[in-house]
Amino acid sequence: MKAIFKKRLLKFKSPSGTSRGILKSKETWYLILQENDKWGIGECGIFRGLSFDDVPEFEDTCDWIIKNIDRGEAYLLENLKSFPSLQFGVEQAFLSFRSSNPFELFETSFLNNYRGIPINGLVWMGDAGFMKNQIQEKLEQGFSCIKMKIGAIDFETEIRLLESIRNQFSKDQIELRVDANGAFMPSEALEKLEKLATLELHSIEQPIKYGQWNEMKTLCAQTPLPIALDEELIGLIDVTIKKELLLTVKPQYIILKPSLVGGFKGSMEWIKLAEELNIGWWITSALESNVGLNAIAQWTATLNNDMPQGLGTGGLFTNNIDSPLEVKHGGLYYNRSKNWDINMFKNLCT
Repeated sequence: MKAIFKKRLLKFKSPSGTSRGILKSKETWYLILQENDKWGIGECGIFRGLSFDDVPEFEDTCDWIIKNIDRGEAYLLENLKSFPSLQFGVEQAFLSFRSSNPFELFETSFLNNYRGIPINGLVWMGDAGFMKNQIQEKLEQGFSCIKMKIGAIDFETEIRLLESIRNQFSKDQIELRVDANGAFMPSEALEKLEKLATLELHSIEQPIKYGQWNEMKTLCAQTPLPIALDEELIGLIDVTIKKELLLTVKPQYIILKPSLVGGFKGSMEWIKLAEELNIGWWITSALESNVGLNAIAQWTATLNNDMPQGLGTGGLFTNNIDSPLEVKHGGLYYNRSKNWDINMFKNLCT
């Protein structure tokens, strides 16, 4: 078996704002397996500045995978615990290689019967006008769940934007989620959560910066608004540490990005622990191209979680790979009448 890595820089259609700054591009890596005329592909969606494996050794580890590819998936995964995005890419690539179709990884109604996965419509940070236009666009597109990133502009302006939605639509009509990306200071977080709770939001992701277990524990115990841990999960490898986090903090939800928490295997460890502790969960992509998004969506469809998932990022890039994935009426669908851009992959392999 031959393995190669190809780097690709995904370019945003418009700069996308988070509390960590403005994103104009997103680096990703494809792992491509080949043997005779059979091939498979996986995406290693590293997220610079956030991924646990954003380290100088990343590219050397890619070379190590190439040299050890014939030792098999289990061996590679066991030795890549410090590189969750590479674990995810390896999982995908072997699933893809073993499948009769490199892009059809799990047999589900999502794949075979055009059954959609409900997703949230994502509203990026920006000035008030920009965010208001995004909100209106998501409502017109039929989303029943909207997620708004907050924490980069004036908090009262963000409150007014959320109020403008709630004044039009009740919580039964539109589910509102917010993602602070750790933007609040612990000393101010509870007061801000109390203001947000008056708008009958579904939840808030990562209100304070990750790593502050005691502060987050206190917040989760006192909050009037359900809290979902996101960045807090990154970098926790050992299952006993994962359980210790959940037992200590006792969040209402956790959010799983396979690229950041060790692929499907790492995500399933979190799901098992969460369900044992009656903690809710959902799945989110981490700005992968359509290759990684497709794998995450097909896997998510096997989990039978009816909550809106965070899988609406496929349309963000100008140079994404054409695929059968499409967003309609607030859901993600796999349209088998559409084709993957196979020529692009042939170019990647040469």
